[in-house]
Amino acid sequence: MSCTVRELQQRALQAGLPRLEAQLLLCALLDRDRSWLISHDEDPLPAGTSDRFENWLRQRLDEVPLAYLTGHKEFHGLRLQVSPATLVPRPDTEVLVDAALRWLTSCGLAAPRVLDLGTGSGAIALAVKKRHPRASVTATDFSAEALGVAEANAGRLGLEVRFLQGAWWQPLGAERFDLVMSNPPYIAPQDEHLPALRHEPLSALAAPEQGLADLRQIIEGAPAHLLPGGLLLLEHGYDQEQAVADLLRGAGLHYQGCERDLGGQPRCSAALKP
Repeated sequence: MSCTVRELQQRALQAGLPRLEAQLLLCALLDRDRSWLISHDEDPLPAGTSDRFENWLRQRLDEVPLAYLTGHKEFHGLRLQVSPATLVPRPDTEVLVDAALRWLTSCGLAAPRVLDLGTGSGAIALAVKKRHPRASVTATDFSAEALGVAEANAGRLGLEVRFLQGAWWQPLGAERFDLVMSNPPYIAPQDEHLPALRHEPLSALAAPEQGLADLRQIIEGAPAHLLPGGLLLLEHGYDQEQAVADLLRGAGLHYQGCERDLGGQPRCSAALKP
């Protein structure tokens, strides 16, 4: 027996899903927008819709990210494909992109060389390339599957980015860049929030040394891969500002300060190569 938009939405609400999420699941399932749902809430739905919706609802109640179910996520004005091989891009990471774009606008370079380490879905690299098309952008990731998602996003958006597979600096040889950006794993392995993120790739979330191991590796390699006057931008945990600043200074870089995220927490630190 067929059911209606209203009935499916009510089923989700009774199960504990917020109304907006229920609507977004229905929009993705039916390939419609929210205004259509509102104006057609009594329409009977095609056979099989209820079963597919119930499957998605069970997964969402198990904290599978909404973006994995719908297959996409909005980031800095771009609609990006995501998969369980990649992190779901967060709004707080847009702070890093904004900082990068401000620097690119002010640096005076005609065709700056830009690098995104650990690109995942390609969110950071593609957002920068979209807003600063003259930049020559390279993006790396250890995961071949993640790079496949990023390359598909670049192709669909018509953005030219070079993708390389390998861990951090490894695939780059002696190449140097004007701007290096990264949102590396920075959650401590014992952090209480990790269980809620269990459906996302752990290797892209957590790092040893209280979450500092990958940040340390990137910072230590940065002087050899930054051009003189080049900038390093790093996303990190809200409680890692001082540790990251110390690592940057210890690597001989000039610490520039820390940007705060949408919740007012320290989130993105910057340093210049002399």
